[in-house]
Amino acid sequence: MTMTKRELVIRVANKLGMTQSDVSKIIEGTFETISQSLAEGHRWELRDFGVFEVKTRASRIGRNPRTGDQVPVPERRVVTFRPGKKMKEMVATTEPTPDTPPPELSAGEVTGELPPSDPLPPSM
Repeated sequence: MTMTKRELVIRVANKLGMTQSDVSKIIEGTFETISQSLAEGHRWELRDFGVFEVKTRASRIGRNPRTGDQVPVPERRVVTFRPGKKMKEMVATTEPTPDTPPPELSAGEVTGELPPSDPLPPSM
Protein backbone atom coordinates (compact mmCIF):
# COMPACT_ATOMS: atom_id res chain seq x y z
CA MET A 1 0.00 0.00 0.00
CA THR A 2 1.26 3.48 -0.84
CA MET A 3 0.91 6.12 1.83
CA THR A 4 0.01 9.52 0.42
CA LYS A 5 0.70 12.88 1.99
CA ARG A 6 -3.03 13.11 2.64
CA GLU A 7 -3.02 9.87 4.64
CA LEU A 8 0.07 11.06 6.56
CA VAL A 9 -1.78 14.24 7.55
CA ILE A 10 -4.79 12.22 8.76
CA ARG A 11 -2.68 9.78 10.79
CA VAL A 12 -0.60 12.50 12.46
CA ALA A 13 -3.70 14.62 13.21
CA ASN A 14 -5.44 11.61 14.79
CA LYS A 15 -2.35 10.64 16.78
CA LEU A 16 -1.66 14.14 18.14
CA GLY A 17 -5.23 15.37 18.45
CA MET A 18 -4.54 18.36 16.19
CA THR A 19 -6.57 19.67 13.28
CA GLN A 20 -5.77 18.31 9.85
CA SER A 21 -5.30 21.87 8.61
CA ASP A 22 -2.57 22.60 11.19
CA VAL A 23 -0.84 19.27 10.57
CA SER A 24 -0.96 19.87 6.82
CA LYS A 25 0.79 23.23 7.23
CA ILE A 26 3.46 21.68 9.43
CA ILE A 27 4.13 18.80 7.03
CA GLU A 28 4.21 21.12 4.00
CA GLY A 29 6.63 23.44 5.80
CA THR A 30 8.84 20.53 6.82
CA PHE A 31 9.01 19.08 3.30
CA GLU A 32 9.67 22.52 1.80
CA THR A 33 12.47 23.23 4.29
CA ILE A 34 14.14 19.85 3.74
CA SER A 35 13.90 20.21 -0.05
CA GLN A 36 15.33 23.74 -0.02
CA SER A 37 18.18 22.70 2.25
CA LEU A 38 19.04 19.73 0.03
CA ALA A 39 18.92 21.98 -3.06
CA GLU A 40 21.54 24.16 -1.35
CA GLY A 41 23.75 21.07 -0.91
CA HIS A 42 23.21 20.49 2.81
CA ARG A 43 22.94 17.08 4.43
CA TRP A 44 19.84 16.25 6.53
CA GLU A 45 20.29 13.82 9.40
CA LEU A 46 17.23 12.82 11.39
CA ARG A 47 18.45 10.64 14.26
CA ASP A 48 17.10 7.07 14.20
CA PHE A 49 15.16 7.85 11.00
CA GLY A 50 17.85 8.32 8.37
CA VAL A 51 20.08 10.64 6.37
CA PHE A 52 19.22 12.57 3.20
CA GLU A 53 22.23 13.64 1.13
CA VAL A 54 22.87 15.19 -2.26
CA LYS A 55 25.46 13.32 -4.30
CA THR A 56 26.86 14.12 -7.71
CA ARG A 57 26.79 11.40 -10.34
CA ALA A 58 29.72 11.66 -12.72
CA SER A 59 29.20 12.24 -16.42
CA ARG A 60 29.45 9.12 -18.57
CA ILE A 61 28.81 7.72 -22.00
CA GLY A 62 25.44 5.98 -22.25
CA ARG A 63 23.58 4.24 -25.05
CA ASN A 64 20.33 5.13 -26.75
CA PRO A 65 18.27 1.93 -26.30
CA ARG A 66 16.45 2.38 -29.62
CA THR A 67 19.41 3.00 -31.89
CA GLY A 68 22.34 1.70 -29.85
CA ASP A 69 24.19 4.98 -30.48
CA GLN A 70 26.48 6.31 -27.79
CA VAL A 71 25.27 9.48 -26.10
CA PRO A 72 26.95 11.64 -23.48
CA VAL A 73 25.13 11.71 -20.13
CA PRO A 74 26.05 14.88 -18.19
CA GLU A 75 26.89 14.88 -14.50
CA ARG A 76 23.89 15.47 -12.25
CA ARG A 77 22.98 15.87 -8.63
CA VAL A 78 20.69 13.30 -7.00
CA VAL A 79 19.18 12.92 -3.52
CA THR A 80 20.01 9.73 -1.67
CA PHE A 81 18.50 8.34 1.52
CA ARG A 82 20.17 6.00 3.98
CA PRO A 83 17.84 4.64 6.68
CA GLY A 84 18.78 4.90 10.35
CA LYS A 85 19.24 2.03 12.80
CA LYS A 86 15.74 2.17 14.35
CA MET A 87 14.07 2.33 10.93
CA LYS A 88 16.08 -0.65 9.68
CA GLU A 89 15.12 -2.66 12.77
CA MET A 90 11.45 -1.69 12.53
CA VAL A 91 11.23 -2.61 8.83
CA ALA A 92 13.03 -5.91 9.42
CA THR A 93 10.78 -7.03 12.28
CA THR A 94 7.36 -5.75 11.16
CA GLU A 95 5.08 -7.83 8.95
CA PRO A 96 3.76 -6.08 5.83
CA THR A 97 0.04 -5.38 5.80
CA PRO A 98 -2.34 -6.15 2.93
CA ASP A 99 -3.52 -3.32 0.66
CA THR A 100 -6.37 -2.30 2.94
CA PRO A 101 -6.76 0.98 4.83
CA PRO A 102 -5.21 0.97 8.30
CA PRO A 103 -7.74 0.62 11.13
CA GLU A 104 -7.29 4.22 12.37
CA LEU A 105 -8.51 5.61 9.02
CA SER A 106 -12.18 5.50 8.15
CA ALA A 107 -13.31 4.83 4.58
CA GLY A 108 -14.26 8.50 4.12
CA GLU A 109 -10.78 9.63 5.17
CA VAL A 110 -9.07 7.28 2.72
CA THR A 111 -11.15 8.55 -0.19
CA GLY A 112 -10.19 12.11 0.67
CA GLU A 113 -13.58 13.22 1.95
CA LEU A 114 -13.11 15.60 4.87
CA PRO A 115 -15.52 16.57 7.57
CA PRO A 116 -16.85 20.06 6.78
CA SER A 117 -15.38 21.49 10.00
CA ASP A 118 -11.72 20.91 9.06
CA PRO A 119 -10.92 21.52 5.38
CA LEU A 120 -7.33 21.28 4.16
CA PRO A 121 -5.72 24.15 2.30
CA PRO A 122 -5.99 23.82 -1.50
CA SER A 123 -2.21 23.20 -1.84
CA MET A 124 -2.55 19.53 -0.91
